Amino acid sequence: MNDINDILLCDLDAFFASVEQLDHPELQGKPVIVGGSPESRGVVSTCSYEARQYGVHSAMPMKKALILCPQAVVLRGNMSRYKTVSLQVRQIFERFTPAIEFVSIDEAYLVVKRGTGCHTGNAIHIAVKEELRLPISVGVSTNKLLAKIACELAKPNKVGSLWLEEVPKLLWPHPVRVLPGIGPVTEKNLERHGITTVKDLAAYPAASIEQLLGNNAKTLQDYANGIDNRQLEFEHEAKSISEETTFPEDIYDREIIFTVLLELSAGVGYRLRTAGVSCRTITLKLRFSDFRTISRSKTLPDTVSDDMEIYRIVKELFTAHSGKPPWRLLGVQISGFEQGSQLSLLTTTLAEKKEKHLLQTKDLLRKKYGSEVLFPAKRLSRKNKED
Repeated sequence: MNDINDILLCDLDAFFASVEQLDHPELQGKPVIVGGSPESRGVVSTCSYEARQYGVHSAMPMKKALILCPQAVVLRGNMSRYKTVSLQVRQIFERFTPAIEFVSIDEAYLVVKRGTGCHTGNAIHIAVKEELRLPISVGVSTNKLLAKIACELAKPNKVGSLWLEEVPKLLWPHPVRVLPGIGPVTEKNLERHGITTVKDLAAYPAASIEQLLGNNAKTLQDYANGIDNRQLEFEHEAKSISEETTFPEDIYDREIIFTVLLELSAGVGYRLRTAGVSCRTITLKLRFSDFRTISRSKTLPDTVSDDMEIYRIVKELFTAHSGKPPWRLLGVQISGFEQGSQLSLLTTTLAEKKEKHLLQTKDLLRKKYGSEVLFPAKRLSRKNKED
């Protein structure tokens, strides 16, 4: 497919913060941070480019973010609103091609006819700007890797391209950190061996680089040469629901990990109940600082649809398989769906009925006011222990 098509990566810039600035014009030009409360060990979900100038970034503890940028406007966020806007963006994408891989709520790969990528990218950029008044960056190339890098180099709010024949001139001079899969720990390891630029990595002897990077060596060296054979994954009937987050910096603090697991569990739980199903299998995805990635699952005798039950299982899986810090990525996936998440009023206890009613109330509030309108008391209990 990639031999006869162009690939676009479309990424809405600082999406949650941009929507908040759109809905609240008084926030235009101000540092805006969307995320959890600093009093409950919250983390930054998204921040505006005005906040990024102070060193704030996603997955940063909110307390640290406010030390760096004390004048920031902190908002809990409104996931229902963000999903509505994301759907509007999706409808714009679908005017140009049905071949779309949605990576997240604010990011998607598109496949278009070879030679039309830049024209299509510019047309999408204009449509999103004029119709939705949102910033979007678009990268164009012939594979996912180069489209992703082109998009990152075009940020914010521009369209850029990076072709295979341009890799020596445009990609090789950059630090190795520009490549997906290379974080601070790997970057320092490479620097100790004199590998600081993408060109250094591309030219390094394959046998030697394997000793430094292990199983990821060939993939990362291919990336350094602009080679990426991954195919796009188009949507089909969902057999699982998952949410994950990649930390810009390695995380050493388990309490931050537990806070993020809590939020991811709430996210998949809400989507599960919205779909009217329950799940039997719960999976933790965990990536370490050396980019070794594991998945660990637990299948339950009975299906569940409760956030805290999902969180209990993934926390248990993390505790059993987390090894030593730091960690770079967390994901929660649920599968093994069965229709119906309603508890039978004839076969459940009064306590279970109350819990079900509480979940329904919580989901209604979340749908109306956003994901952070309520949070489990576990966050506060951890803070109380610290105090």
